[in-house]
Amino acid sequence: MQSDRKYLMEHAEESLRLDMKTDNAVTGEQARWAGLAPGMSVVDIGCGPGKTTAMLGELVQPGGRAVGVDFSEERIAYAREHYGSDTVSFERCDLYQPLNYLGQFDFAWCRFFLEYHLSNCFQLVQNMSEAVKPGGILCLIDLDYNCLSHFGHSPRMERAVAATIRSLEVNDDFDPYVGRKLYSFLYDLGYEDIDVQVGAHHQIFGELKQVDEFNWTKKVEVAAKRSGYGFDEYAGGYEEFLEEFRSFFANPRRFTYTPIISCRGRKPQAS
Repeated sequence: MQSDRKYLMEHAEESLRLDMKTDNAVTGEQARWAGLAPGMSVVDIGCGPGKTTAMLGELVQPGGRAVGVDFSEERIAYAREHYGSDTVSFERCDLYQPLNYLGQFDFAWCRFFLEYHLSNCFQLVQNMSEAVKPGGILCLIDLDYNCLSHFGHSPRMERAVAATIRSLEVNDDFDPYVGRKLYSFLYDLGYEDIDVQVGAHHQIFGELKQVDEFNWTKKVEVAAKRSGYGFDEYAGGYEEFLEEFRSFFANPRRFTYTPIISCRGRKPQAS
């Protein structure tokens, strides 16, 4: 069953990685742009360790509530321990089922989740839409050209990175290009007042910040190793690739960026 498929980035420190890389100031800016306001009910779909859900919960005060839902028992347990409150709650859900059993919300938020579900992406968005009230807002945010934009690396590393991402698409249902698809999902569902923003998510240059080092090293250690790619460009295989990546990423001359696409729309009123 699709919902039982192991999460690509699963490892012992994944809740910590997700927590560390989440910037509440960015979350707040994105959510306000999408139309989140005090008094609303909001569901955070694919909530991970709950930091974002808690921020959304703050933004809907006074009078609002936030519910975070995720496939992962580990992430939900972490979220409840660190971010649960009177107005913020968490529930483990099969997101491959329509979410109307949760009730309906004024605002549904889904960020950095669809990239892990290439083959069933639109189905997931349809299920999310079931949890949105008529007249409510669905906000989808994800990356495009994910993990593929670097400068300062060797030609063999460029080939290896591209081949690794292709392996993840085939073997792990990863979608590095999901960001460009978000508008069409809302369009095809008949959403109104659709708006789109495009910006830079990862924008890494100069001295390497600790959070970026931890985040990207874990990506390479977990996802690249799990991809099934053989790293034929390197006589020492994956271990030699990892050593070169770490050296490249630590070099302040390096430049890395990833586009982020935010899309929001309003669900039509029932006729």
